[in-house]
Amino acid sequence: MTTPEASLHHCPEHFVDTPIPAPRARTRSLFVGDVGIGGDNPVRVQSMTNTDTRDVDATLTQISALASAGCEIVRLAVLDLEASMALKKICAATPVPLIADIHFDSRLAVQAVEAGVRGLRINPGNIGGADKVDRVVHAARAAGVPIRIGVNSGSVDKDLLRKHGGPTPAAMVESALEHVRLLEERGFDAIKISLKSSSVLGTVAAYRLMAKTVDYPLHIGVTEAGTAMRGAVKSSVGLGILLAEGIGDTLRVSLTADPVEEMLVAWEILRALGLRARGPEIVSCPTCGRTEIGLIELAAAVEDRLRGVEEIFTVAVMGCVVNGPGEAREADIGVAGGRDSGLIFRKGEVVRKVKGRAELLPAFMEELEKFLDERRAGA
Repeated sequence: MTTPEASLHHCPEHFVDTPIPAPRARTRSLFVGDVGIGGDNPVRVQSMTNTDTRDVDATLTQISALASAGCEIVRLAVLDLEASMALKKICAATPVPLIADIHFDSRLAVQAVEAGVRGLRINPGNIGGADKVDRVVHAARAAGVPIRIGVNSGSVDKDLLRKHGGPTPAAMVESALEHVRLLEERGFDAIKISLKSSSVLGTVAAYRLMAKTVDYPLHIGVTEAGTAMRGAVKSSVGLGILLAEGIGDTLRVSLTADPVEEMLVAWEILRALGLRARGPEIVSCPTCGRTEIGLIELAAAVEDRLRGVEEIFTVAVMGCVVNGPGEAREADIGVAGGRDSGLIFRKGEVVRKVKGRAELLPAFMEELEKFLDERRAGA
């Protein structure tokens, strides 16, 4: 039988010595509004509205909700002239920098820049002829607006599909580099690149190849990842691999769900890798046959109460009064429930005993509010 110690001796040396996550790949630095990307800046969190951009009020409401959930940059689809005209009002009231997502029509890109967006997402190769690319580059340069070149596996040129036998990682990278050259030929280098596929492994392979090829900032994501649970899993695996290897300067978790849900997953990915943190970490044990309280409901209620809290601390929700406080000794505050009773603790030390299952949640919420008040008062 192989022991863990014996297995360790057979591990390749780099698995033992390589830090996780690896140091970030050194990329150029640029700004989307006042948000720095690449270089020494932290990995940034982005999302995209799913409202009709022509509906100013609905779009601003969703942008505000995203910003409150920790979104640092928001992208909007600009489909037509009416949408581009709405951008001026939206840009005037947005709490975060906005990126206009535009396909095929160079006029919309220029109008979006003039309206005040702080970034463009286009592919220069499908925006029109050379004169149209010139117009977009001139507008972006004059306004200090970077351009993200976004290649999806479904948008690779037919010639490249034939050359590579499909939307392979190499085909995606070559497609992106063709678009990059159109900007570089015009002396424009405020560029970000994304290479997204619904395949986790295809996405990872494409970004690995691009990271070896250029030093432009990379916006990472798994596109068309799926519904809330499936999309969260695929995004966590794909983005987790890349970030652990030091690849990625901005990210978006793509879910078929409320975009605010994307923020929760994105920040948990960054927290799990020790890259960034926002809000409390909730530690809760799995249920088992010894659990004598409604632990699932209790944990969900605590999580719901803490949604929107930005302070960084650890909360434990445990199902055993015997072992709970000890198992969650490092938690700043926690609750452990047993048969018709419960304990509230801080750093493993019991601060309150509660009698009655129905009283446990209200009592913990009371202690949690007290804890938050003390932190905010600097106690």
